[in-house]
Amino acid sequence: MTEANRRLAIVTTHPIQYYAPWFRWMAANSGIDLKVFYLWDRSASAHRDPGFGHAVEWDLPLLEGYESEFVPNEAKRPGTDRFRGIRNSKLESRIKAFAPDAALLIGYRYDSLLRLILTSERKRGFPLLLRGDSHRLSAQNAKGEMRKAELKEFVRRKAISAIFRRISGFLYVGKANRDYFRLHGVPEEKLFFAPHAVDNDRFMGNRDRVQQEAVAWRRELGISADHLLVLFAGKFEDKKRPLDLLEAFRFIGRSDVSLLFVGSGKQESELRNRAASVANVFFAPFQNQSVMPRTYAASDLFVLPSYGPEETWGLAINEALCLARPVIISSHVGCGPDLVRQGENGLIFPAGDVEALTTALHEALSDPMRLKQWGEAGRKIVSNYNYAAATGGLLTALEAVALNCAERAPR
Repeated sequence: MTEANRRLAIVTTHPIQYYAPWFRWMAANSGIDLKVFYLWDRSASAHRDPGFGHAVEWDLPLLEGYESEFVPNEAKRPGTDRFRGIRNSKLESRIKAFAPDAALLIGYRYDSLLRLILTSERKRGFPLLLRGDSHRLSAQNAKGEMRKAELKEFVRRKAISAIFRRISGFLYVGKANRDYFRLHGVPEEKLFFAPHAVDNDRFMGNRDRVQQEAVAWRRELGISADHLLVLFAGKFEDKKRPLDLLEAFRFIGRSDVSLLFVGSGKQESELRNRAASVANVFFAPFQNQSVMPRTYAASDLFVLPSYGPEETWGLAINEALCLARPVIISSHVGCGPDLVRQGENGLIFPAGDVEALTTALHEALSDPMRLKQWGEAGRKIVSNYNYAAATGGLLTALEAVALNCAERAPR
């Protein structure tokens, strides 16, 4: 298999704003002949994002620049919020018609994906690669809870390990994700680094124009130009812990600092009610992808205080770092070991500890010049987490899988 004739099937649930630009970049730059198989056309029905609490339509193209196909979904209630919401009996035959050298699965915890994994490689006719961003940072920080469920955890780990033994190669997105795969028995020779990335060129480009837009937007929101601005952008839901940030902001008691919540979700009413008694707290609605560079640029510090096992990487941190914004994250955010260097481009605090978050805010906001230095340092760190690096890891994995297939072939 030479670089000119690599054929890769990519299997994922539905078009996602973080993956489509990577697929487009690969199609244009990698030499891979790729086709993306989507398992749910959520545009066929009204899509209400349960996290944001309303319909979400991304304003950047998700299907342009690469070949794709929607495989019919036969689930009674299609969706990504349930295992049987992704059921596609024709998936294997559609991939076979494409005749790939390998198939890359983005995740595996759905009916169709698991069926594909459990089908023998000889029967399906192509090896599988897996890319995900799971980690065990939350488990490492909740040992008491783990001890209460040791048997359940043991069974779960054994089941995942059995699934992973049927996969030929794993693309890990960062250190915590690599540790997750190793915990479940994946050998070193099957691991390939393909870092989580956003469209760095889009977020890093046009700095002067983006900054001008940010200044104008702050003015529209009524935020003082003399204030340092702390930003939370995302879903107002329990795992993101926006209420923790509000409480920590209340405790720091700085009259020269403002806090901006951008987004929506089921906790919005409670968040607004509690914020009513706190000075200099502002709200802005969900901001679409095209204006997110301006959104980050409006701030001086970005905070992601997530707490819970459902928080994986935190791609908002990639975006904020691209805009040279320093960050504070909790210890449950998966990108921490890769993208946040304590006291160099931000701070990491113990998840769920509001007092520790308050201390981190105090420290970060105590020196505005240092904040700018942290931001520039973060921009340099995230510059290496790009589509070229992710694709390089994928290409290495494809070569390794091809070699293994050749060695196993009858002579």
